[in-house]
Amino acid sequence: MSELIKHPKVMKKLQQEATEIGQGRSMIPEEDLEKMKYLKAVVKEALRLHAPLPLLVAREARHRVNLMGYDILPRTQVIINAWAIGRDPVSWKEPEEFMPEKFLNNPIEYKGLHYEFLPFGAGRRGCPGLLFAIVLIEHILANIVYKFNFLLPNSVKDVDLDMTEANGVTIQRKSPLLVVASPRSHYMVGEEEDVDEDEDEDSGRHLTSMERSQGL
Repeated sequence: MSELIKHPKVMKKLQQEATEIGQGRSMIPEEDLEKMKYLKAVVKEALRLHAPLPLLVAREARHRVNLMGYDILPRTQVIINAWAIGRDPVSWKEPEEFMPEKFLNNPIEYKGLHYEFLPFGAGRRGCPGLLFAIVLIEHILANIVYKFNFLLPNSVKDVDLDMTEANGVTIQRKSPLLVVASPRSHYMVGEEEDVDEDEDEDSGRHLTSMERSQGL
């Protein structure tokens, strides 16, 4: 949500896709997520920049290996930096920029077969909850942007949004995201909506990061 609010053009494009798929229904069902190509690109791009685990679970070398000129002895613990891999300029154009278009018409998936993108690890020790997590994230995000518009309160501009992260076992933003959420009065395909960027914060409801994680 932080990246979408910081990039309103991406947010609008995602909302347009959600409106087309939703077709005026009360919510977007899980079975329609496969049609939402831009949603999937948004989620992948967010996980590329903000890997849930910056350092993957350590591996242990079983045999002596020479990798890029380095000798790795048996029983050496190897730690993979998924955060750095996702921002490697050799693999990614403009690696520090949030651009979901990187994943449009792109075969890269989460399964660990593409080593430039490893938010859930790879191999036998990849995250066992991968499929559940992705469906849950996509379903919640699709319906949140389908039903609500989001603005930063107190005249804060998106360029001023602090994206500083606290790195530990997991990555999280140091400052919790506080936004004003107002219902979208569309529910009609192709209908343009006017969003008043100067909307008073009392017209919406604050959603904290805890509420967002619970799908509220």
